[in-house]
Amino acid sequence: MKLKRSEQLLLGTAAALIGFLFVILLKTQTVWGIQQASQEAVFPSLVQTDLENQQLSLENEKLRAELEKYFQGKTASELVTQQLQEAKMNAGLVEVTGPGIRITLDDSKEPVQAGENLNLYVIHEDYIRDIFNALWNGGAEAIAVNGQRVMTNTEVFCSGSYIQINVTRQMPPYVIEAIGETNTLISALNFYGWFKLGSLQEQSGITRKLETVEEIVIPKGHLRAYYHAEPVKEGF
Repeated sequence: MKLKRSEQLLLGTAAALIGFLFVILLKTQTVWGIQQASQEAVFPSLVQTDLENQQLSLENEKLRAELEKYFQGKTASELVTQQLQEAKMNAGLVEVTGPGIRITLDDSKEPVQAGENLNLYVIHEDYIRDIFNALWNGGAEAIAVNGQRVMTNTEVFCSGSYIQINVTRQMPPYVIEAIGETNTLISALNFYGWFKLGSLQEQSGITRKLETVEEIVIPKGHLRAYYHAEPVKEGF
């Protein structure tokens, strides 16, 4: 059966269209397959890139912080100096001055009567320790005795005819100086047994003298040597 010319044209156009659509379908499937394979291959690279970006971001933050420190170098240096000075003050490694009180303790100059206890006529190390404790409790900011700065490791004990303080032999009179609010320091002394020394003063004649001073100079202490102790390392 012979088709009309118009029908032939229509059939040819349809065949061409079907062929074109078939080619497009093949290309689409090929491209999708390539893209899928490409994505599977690229995914690990994307993860690695993301990790690298995160690392770079951290490094940028560190560099920015270092840059800020660089621009604020003078301020940071002053801050470190201030913190160091405060630490030395708290450790007693700085000479200080200020208002406070001065206490003088001395052995009795009266002759010991027969049968009386000689210990009542001399200043003992526990008198000095009690005064230290009372002054610290009264808010003393710095204490010295006979020019020896009282620090956390200061020892006070009797060794025969002298009292050892900061590994030095001290003989009477014992002059104790403390910087702080004078009324509070005196109240602390009275509360923690100053009257006991008053009783000994009346009984045996030991010297117990207390005076307020507008400006006292307390010498700096000295660092101790460490042979066995060492700082704990971070992370332990």
